[in-house]
Amino acid sequence: MHWSLDVTFNEDSTRVRKDNAPENLSVLHKFAVNILKLEKSKKRRSLKAKRFKASGSLSYLEKVLSCISAD
Repeated sequence: MHWSLDVTFNEDSTRVRKDNAPENLSVLHKFAVNILKLEKSKKRRSLKAKRFKASGSLSYLEKVLSCISAD
């Protein structure tokens, strides 16, 4: 899990260090990775590529988020 978080979100270089922020951000990143793993329309696409596509395409973001309610 750590490797995929580091590749997808570049977690090792994050500067979030105060109070509970690092743990909270880690939980959100793990949640996002699990949602991206549920989206199966593009089997060959990496998590980083899925995250990038979802950031630029509202229709793809809706498709990713619809995977949550489909299960």
